[in-house]
Amino acid sequence: MLRLENELPDDRKFLVSTVPPSRGQVRLAVWVLLALVLALIVTVPFARVPLNDTQILLPAYATAVLMAELITSALLFVLVAIQRSRAMLVLAAGYLSTALLIIPWVLTFPGVFGPSGLLDAGLQGTALIAAVRRIGLPLFVLVYVLLKDSSPTEGDLSGPVNRIVPGSIAAVVAAICGLTWISVSDDALLPRLMTDTSRVSAIWSYVPATASILCLAALALLWSRRRSVLDLWLMVVLCVWLIETFLLGYISAGRFSVGWWAGRLYGLMSASLVLLVLLSETTTLYARLARSVSSERRTREARLTTMEVLSASIAHEVNQPLTSMVTHADAGLRWLQREQPDLDETKAALKSIVNDGHRAAKIIESVRTVFRKGAQDRFPLNVNGLIQDVLGQTQSDVRLSRVAVQTELDGDLPAVTGNPVQLQQVLTNLVTNAIDAMSTVTDRARVLRIRSGIHEPHCIVVSVEDAGTGLDAKHEDRIFEPFFTTKSYGLGMGLMICQSIVESHGGRLWMTNNLRHGATFHFTLPVDETAA
Repeated sequence: MLRLENELPDDRKFLVSTVPPSRGQVRLAVWVLLALVLALIVTVPFARVPLNDTQILLPAYATAVLMAELITSALLFVLVAIQRSRAMLVLAAGYLSTALLIIPWVLTFPGVFGPSGLLDAGLQGTALIAAVRRIGLPLFVLVYVLLKDSSPTEGDLSGPVNRIVPGSIAAVVAAICGLTWISVSDDALLPRLMTDTSRVSAIWSYVPATASILCLAALALLWSRRRSVLDLWLMVVLCVWLIETFLLGYISAGRFSVGWWAGRLYGLMSASLVLLVLLSETTTLYARLARSVSSERRTREARLTTMEVLSASIAHEVNQPLTSMVTHADAGLRWLQREQPDLDETKAALKSIVNDGHRAAKIIESVRTVFRKGAQDRFPLNVNGLIQDVLGQTQSDVRLSRVAVQTELDGDLPAVTGNPVQLQQVLTNLVTNAIDAMSTVTDRARVLRIRSGIHEPHCIVVSVEDAGTGLDAKHEDRIFEPFFTTKSYGLGMGLMICQSIVESHGGRLWMTNNLRHGATFHFTLPVDETAA
């Protein structure tokens, strides 16, 4: 059975050697195999047609195979360092072996760099190297499959990877050098695999048969134990290797025929498949990593922005009760410093300070609630009562700013469901902004009008109108943005908080400029149907 991706350890979830193949990858592998089988069917009728004087192409073919398998082995050795897997080490060594074997194979090939090859190996040297390479890859894959299902303790490398990997590479290089020396030292001692430079002997028939048996055994084990993307494409590689073996050993008319060159092209395909998969999966993993880093950066920036907004919100909202506390404290001191201290007025000032302190604490908790998920304390409220409470709290500011307050409140206004502290914040902000907007007005009366009424069948509306200078048209679209303000001393958080509170209550907040002077802020709230 395929292992699910979420069952894998976190550090191995995205490795090509551990992650299960997707349906799309399985379909792609099937289509690749079908295309290769179709190409084989087209090639078979022409397999024995000779292609003379084509040995000049062998160095290019060998170079392409060498580079593909060398890069594949390098990427597999990287996986060895990550996984510390003996099975992966065997597979990486196998690809390195087949890559290095191509060098003496092409150097000893008769007729490429000389009549008997560059190393003067004789007739059998090239065939011996080709036989070892033909059998070697499926043998390494078979050992890889057998080792990968061992227990984690048995399957993991016990020593330091920085010694095991170089040691394995050195062992493979030494083995290839030894085989090359045997191939070129004495041709008479080698098995008679070739009858001449283009035709194989009867002994050679054991080579493709052995390679085919090893491929089929490895395929069967991979099919029964397939668990990763790498396993899927190794199955494709073995199928391609079987096709190559079939063409070279049974269909072609010897070296440099159509079937022989077709087999070499299949060999190049088998050498490149795992490389293409590794590069594709590495690119996909890099893209995931880039998206993850970008998402993490955005999340971090959002958190920092939220913290800035939260701290600015608390500073903005707490500033109003603190200012009121200072004002009442100054008034209390003046009452006490009279020749005949007025204790009643002093008590009233102290009581106002206490009330403002409690209001500041509620505001802090309310601001936290705006930015916090979860339930909020809400219950049926009389908006007209909230308006009267806010006007009472801002009475000293109204008196000092010489503002006349006019109210037009609907006595039959239905109740709404909301958080009283938060809605008082909205009203206090709007009233304070209206007072500030009229602070520079000298040529007309400073009038603050507050109206409440029915806006729609299931909504009420509250309007706060001032007689100030109004708002520049170019700023109308930005007034609810964080940190945008037209005040020299403002933080630019009040209206943003008001909008957040109103929208969290299911309403809407907007602004309109008056026809003559000033501006009006309106907000709606849904009616509490249960209370009604």
